[in-house]
Parts: sequence; structure tokens; C-alpha cells
Amino acid sequence: MDPLARVHLNGLRAVEAAGRFGSLAKASAHLGVSPGAVSQQIIKTERQLGRQIFMRTPRGLEPTAFGVDLIAQLSIGFRALGSAVALTQPVPETCLTVSVAPILAAKWLVPRLARFTADRPDLAIRIDATVALSTLDGDGADVAIRVGHGSWPDLRAEKLLDQHVFPVCAPARARLLRTPADLATVPVLRDAGSIVSWSTWLTPHALDEGILRSGSIFSDSGLCLDAAAADHGVMLAWQTVAHDALKEGRVVAPFATSVPTGLAYWFVSARSRPLRPVEAAFRDWLGREMAALQPDRFQALLGRG
Repeated sequence: MDPLARVHLNGLRAVEAAGRFGSLAKASAHLGVSPGAVSQQIIKTERQLGRQIFMRTPRGLEPTAFGVDLIAQLSIGFRALGSAVALTQPVPETCLTVSVAPILAAKWLVPRLARFTADRPDLAIRIDATVALSTLDGDGADVAIRVGHGSWPDLRAEKLLDQHVFPVCAPARARLLRTPADLATVPVLRDAGSIVSWSTWLTPHALDEGILRSGSIFSDSGLCLDAAAADHGVMLAWQTVAHDALKEGRVVAPFATSVPTGLAYWFVSARSRPLRPVEAAFRDWLGREMAALQPDRFQALLGRG
């Protein structure tokens, strides 16, 4: 027999609310019934379960040891039920939460967002800048931009851009770099968190990473780019992190070649539901913005040392 058949749901709601708020008055305000009705539901539930859930004290209701465990489990259950019911409610078009890596948000996405929101004055867009992978199943993010191979369980992945890498440095240092082999003569900056190594670019140029000199190591690629612009050495960059700095002349790409990493940028959403119009519009806008980063168009920014 189903254990839930022994107890009325309204009684369990009364128990959970009284336990969570700590008083009959607050529980009754939350449930929209009188304090007396909450009290009667609790008494009825205790009889149905055959266990005392609360002790009646001068200070009010205090959960028994059993009550503490029961209320904790009921709170989890009612949150899950609330999430399930929320799935039936359309998410307002006026809110969009995007999960994205901090460096992509800071160096590329945020400086361009006004172009997406300009004709959407009522849209509240929230950028969740984190390296943690959102499940997009109600954990706070609606959609995500990810770098990878495009294979994430239960998620829909639509390719935006193939990632390419290339060296960048300050303009003054670029004048010392006439051929790729000249990289052996300058400090090389490394991003400790990068999943792409210098060998990705060096191997197609018949060079080995062993030729590189030691240089500073940074915890993220944004700091690495700033160090390159400040003439601390040469960084292995990619389109999104370096585009604006290249256009503004803060760094240059001394060699005219970029190399694909085998990774790509993807627009990611949950397979369990269709895209809302605002999400589809954001995906399409991302595609148009990233068109300028496609290798055939980005090539014009390379080899300017």
C-alpha cells in the first residue's frame, strides 16, 4: 500500500509549514487558512501517522526528534512538487538567464549585450558567469554558451563557432618575431586553466613546445591577455578572448596563421522543452555576432606584427 494513502496532503502541508515557519500564525498566513485550521490539520496528521510530530510548549510548537526528520523530508518533497508544477507555467519573456564562462562573458559577451537588448527594453538578462556546468533543468540558468565537443547528455547543442588559437603580444615585442621559431627567444605566458596547450599551434609549424622559454603563469586567460598587452610576453589566444584587444591595437598577432583546437562554442539548451522565443532570438543573435570571428573573416586581424 502506498504510504501516502494513509495521510491527507493538506495535513502534511500544515506540518511542513508549521515546522518551517516555527509558528501557527506564520504557517496560517503562508497557507491562507486560520491558525485553528492549521492546528486541526496537524492533530489529524499525528493521529494518521500514529506519531507525535510537535510538542506543545508555552513557547509554541516544538518538533519532536521524529518531527525534525519528518519536516526536513517534507520540505524537500514540497520543493520538488513546486518545481514540477512550475514546469506548467510559461517563463516570462522578460527574463533570460545565461550561463557562460567568466572570461567569455567579460572579454566578449558583455561588451556586446547592448546590441541584443537595445530593442528589448523590458528584457531583464542575467549573466551567470561561472565555470560550473549548469544542467539547465531548473537550476537557475535558461541557456548556456559552452566550449567543447558538443556532446552533453540531455542537452541540445547548436554550434556557433569553431575555436582557433594563435600567438598575440604587445606591438613592440611583435617586431622581434619574424618567424614562428623566434618564439624560442621571448617569454611565453601560460594560462593555468586552459585545456589547449602551446603544442596545438606549434606542431603544425614543425616546432616543439620544448623550445619555449619559461614565463609568467596566470589563473585565467583574461589576466594572461592583460600581461601580453603590458609586454610581459607572448600569449596563445583565441578569437573571443583577443578580438577586441586586436582591433584596438592593444595586442597584435605577429603570425598570419591560426590553428583549430578541435573545440567549438555551442549554444546549449535543455532537450526536455522547446526554446522560448527570447531564447531562440538570443541564439540567432549570438550566431550573427560570432560570424565576425569565423576564421575567414578573423584572418584580417592576424599577421599585423
